[in-house]
Amino acid sequence: MPNSVSLTFPDGSVRDYDAAMTGAGLAESISKSLAKKAVAYSLDGTVRDLSDPLGKSGKVEIITREDPRALELIRHDTAHVLAEAVQELWPGTQVTIGPVIENGFYYDFARNEPFTPDDFPVIEKRMREIIARNKPFTKEVWSRERAKKVFADKGERYKLELIDAIPEDQDLKIYAQGDWFDLCRGPHMASTGQIGNAFKLMKVAGAYWRGDSRNPMLTRIYGTAFADLAQLEAYQTLLEEAEKRDHRKLGREMDLFHFQEEGPGVVFWHANGWRMVQNLINYMRRRLDEHGYQEVNAPQVLDKSLWETSGHWGWYRDAMFKVTVAGDDTDDDRVFALKPMNCPGHVQIFKHGLKSYRELPVKLAEFGNVHRYEPSGALHGLMRVRGFTQDDAHIFCTEEQLAAECLRINDLILSTYADFGFDEVSVKLSTRPDKRVGTDEAWDHAEAIMSNVLETIRARSGNRIKTSINPGEGAFYGPKFEYVLKDAIGREWQCGTTQVDFNLPERFGAFYIGSDSEKKQPVMVHRAVCGSMERFLGILIENYSGHFPLWFAPLQVVVATITSDADDYARKVVERLKAAGLLAEADLRNEKINYKVREHSLAKVPVILVCGKREAEEETVNIRRLGSRDQESLKLDDAVKQLSDEAVSPDRKRRAA
Repeated sequence: MPNSVSLTFPDGSVRDYDAAMTGAGLAESISKSLAKKAVAYSLDGTVRDLSDPLGKSGKVEIITREDPRALELIRHDTAHVLAEAVQELWPGTQVTIGPVIENGFYYDFARNEPFTPDDFPVIEKRMREIIARNKPFTKEVWSRERAKKVFADKGERYKLELIDAIPEDQDLKIYAQGDWFDLCRGPHMASTGQIGNAFKLMKVAGAYWRGDSRNPMLTRIYGTAFADLAQLEAYQTLLEEAEKRDHRKLGREMDLFHFQEEGPGVVFWHANGWRMVQNLINYMRRRLDEHGYQEVNAPQVLDKSLWETSGHWGWYRDAMFKVTVAGDDTDDDRVFALKPMNCPGHVQIFKHGLKSYRELPVKLAEFGNVHRYEPSGALHGLMRVRGFTQDDAHIFCTEEQLAAECLRINDLILSTYADFGFDEVSVKLSTRPDKRVGTDEAWDHAEAIMSNVLETIRARSGNRIKTSINPGEGAFYGPKFEYVLKDAIGREWQCGTTQVDFNLPERFGAFYIGSDSEKKQPVMVHRAVCGSMERFLGILIENYSGHFPLWFAPLQVVVATITSDADDYARKVVERLKAAGLLAEADLRNEKINYKVREHSLAKVPVILVCGKREAEEETVNIRRLGSRDQESLKLDDAVKQLSDEAVSPDRKRRAA
């Protein structure tokens, strides 16, 4: 047929269709029942409106509401319905942007009086009415002149800025649902009725227009939506559990850290919290020693010329902090930068002195304190900060060594996660992005190696480790593995990475002398296990809900007295515990024992040893464990041995075995 296209279906069958046929027409041609359930279609992995013509050959799939890909459409459509509801209820309110985000969506509104959660019931009621109208989503492409005139007439000045920001070579799409319309890239489902009623508005927040504090403050309404009510209810249950585990709340209760306005996005670690940081670093130091790393330390402040050479000043400058001399009477006008990452410093260390192929791989590791600018609205406790410690390492190796080194990194990452109780892990290979450095041949070679490594990771685990490909999500300088772990309540966290770098060794002229006595450029592999140590600690706090295993707890044992008659004995018990390597303190306050137990339980101390006059006379202790009503009386020697054995970290147990 003229103007026909060949479509390949999920079952592998291939059929020809008229190129002008729409996705809706395609679904109808397959079956009427499929056409009723269809909400969109996918062509070569790109989700499209059902009203879009096929236009080209490729792999096609019809998307129904049950398809995981439909969730983003449901949330996107719900955001549009939210905006329509707000403008119907409060005429004159300006709408700005309303993207889908993780677990939901938001919409920013410009209004003289900010919205509050008290407005949610009336907004949700109107949203349900709009959904019940079941108006179709329709799409038109407008000229810039028409769009600017229409939105200017409506008083939507923010939309005018958005129109100006759209590149000239991109279509300007307008999506309407009945009489209401918005500037939007799409895609959308066929009608508002397909959204369903499994949605909820969650919270409000202030947000500067375009994230710039010099711009007006808008009101951001957050919401979520799911395919059905059961999923929404499960999500709400998850949020309730997550709220109980919130690391910021537990951080206060356990006296771990705090934040304050004078240092936005940087952590004030208290004694218990800093002990946890050091516990984690010391654990990782032992693991690095097992795997042949050399720990180094590169400067915190470096001249911007180095960052220009590395490419960070051009690629990453908006996220960097500039440093200059504070005094007025100085002739040093150089510009420096706080390092946002450790890699350029490690290249300098590798370059210092001639390296032979016999010395490779060279593995340089650092617990480097780095700083990256994050907008104030994005800061979130330990999870999103501006200053953090990165458990960074860089491996300089030959191409022949690359696969083996990636597998060794994988073993280190997976065993580390297992030591902290994370057994459900997935590994994703992110491949070349559109904007990248390096030749296609170099990318082909690196991606082939890493694809083989990914298959080996999957096979070695007996298919327990889930693996997948993230097309186009690699770093600009090379492909990478991303390690995603699942916590105790089912949330996923991306932590570890392994990244191949074609960029920095070439930019800095790093080389080694090969077996042929010629200069060779090494392969550079960036790797992180925890990533940000602060974020990893936040994940651990929430995963364990503060109930840490004894080996990792910031305070392992409190010895609490019932009466002052036992004070001297309690001091003796603490000294015995400390001598055995345990972190222990005495609570000799003139308070009732139940009060002491409650207070230390709230602070998530794993073990409380209760001592009274009888225990002092018998040289025993009464053991109470966090989360248990049971009590156990043991001789002091037996209790110290039991607790010291239990407090041995998993890596040390492996060494001793």
